[in-house]
Amino acid sequence: MPIRTYQLKNPFPESEEPRDPFVAEAPVRRTLTVSELARQVKGLFEESFSAPVYVEGEMSDPKVYPSGHLWFDFKDANTCLKAVMWRDNVRRLKFEPEQGLQVICLGRATFYPPRGEVKFEVLSIEPKGMGALQLAFEQLKEKLQQEGLFSEERKRPLPLFPERIGIVTSPRGAAIDDMLKVLGGRVQVVLRPVRVQGDGAAEAIAQGIRELNAGSYGLDLIIAGRGGGSLEDLWSFNEERVARAIFLSELPVISAVGHEKDVSIADLVADVRAATPTKAAEMVLAQRRGMVDRLLAVLSEPVFTDPETWLQEQDEKLDDLQTGLLEGVEQPLLSAVHGLKRLHGDLLNCSPQAVILHQAERLRRLQGTLSTGMMHQLRQTADRIHGFAGRLHALSPLAVLDRGYSITFDEKGTILKEAKKVQPGDKIQTRLARGRVSSRVESVEEETHGG
Repeated sequence: MPIRTYQLKNPFPESEEPRDPFVAEAPVRRTLTVSELARQVKGLFEESFSAPVYVEGEMSDPKVYPSGHLWFDFKDANTCLKAVMWRDNVRRLKFEPEQGLQVICLGRATFYPPRGEVKFEVLSIEPKGMGALQLAFEQLKEKLQQEGLFSEERKRPLPLFPERIGIVTSPRGAAIDDMLKVLGGRVQVVLRPVRVQGDGAAEAIAQGIRELNAGSYGLDLIIAGRGGGSLEDLWSFNEERVARAIFLSELPVISAVGHEKDVSIADLVADVRAATPTKAAEMVLAQRRGMVDRLLAVLSEPVFTDPETWLQEQDEKLDDLQTGLLEGVEQPLLSAVHGLKRLHGDLLNCSPQAVILHQAERLRRLQGTLSTGMMHQLRQTADRIHGFAGRLHALSPLAVLDRGYSITFDEKGTILKEAKKVQPGDKIQTRLARGRVSSRVESVEEETHGG
């Protein structure tokens, strides 16, 4: 698209250009309200930017509000504009707006008088360097992979002998003709006709898969697909609703979308991916042919073609096996018997009775040792006690009394050591070696030292 150059129109006619008030006489003053000025700016601005333009920049803080409108900051290294995409245009977006995504937006610049700000009304968004559909594919692929929808562990094998299959595809495309031609009436087919591209196609495909699962058709598996086309043509099989319908299918699903080089989200979720619809039909017959081939291989065995000879050969093999078994078992059996005898002797020595007797003998020895040790320790302790008792007796005041001494106490029971502690007439008690004597003081004589 050629670069457009815009030049704002002069809001003042040449004859009414404002004059410098310091140079010439000021013009007749005309006062505008802020709203009037803003409306004039809006008219001039939007007249100059009436045609949509492509603008490249970075999306920052994108958010889709409950109203369905998308708001984000549209910026480059030097400038940031408020940008909005209205609900009807947002519905046509194939990818999720992301923080920091470099995009090319088609839109027009507008002026919003109530806030006095410029905003960019976006009509369409294209990721820079990657188509919108490819980006949407990568975003959904990463999301579903994290949820485990592509896990190999949950994928089921195809039935060995399918007899009735369901096909979800367009009834007028080349895909259904190719599949029916390959199948050639060898299996029963239940066709669920759907749109495979355009608005509503994804929901129709998902609904078709759900109906074949819920219906009483007695199906063994489902094929969902279509013939080749552009990424836009195949896009219905990259929709999340189709992926989840395949994931929740109770019947095994073969995804057959486009050509061999085309890989869709449906291919990644399905139990089996077929490169083309024709290959999907061949897979169905391959299961039947494999079963038939295995059955024919079994029927060609001698057990079925010449059972008498086969039985005779088996009898001879059995005789040989018996002879070899006896020869091979005799020596190991003898060795096993000798081993069992040794084991029996060891077990007798380790029997509970033998263990108990051994432990009882050990206990008796320990008891004897313990008794001897205790008696020796008691004798030593008794001797020490006697020694302590003798020394204590020698230090006892009672032993002094036995040698003719006595102890005198005052009326309070305090030992008297000095005569001056009592007065004539005081009662005293004297402790003898055997018994006590109570008396009253007649006189007190104090003994002086150094005389």
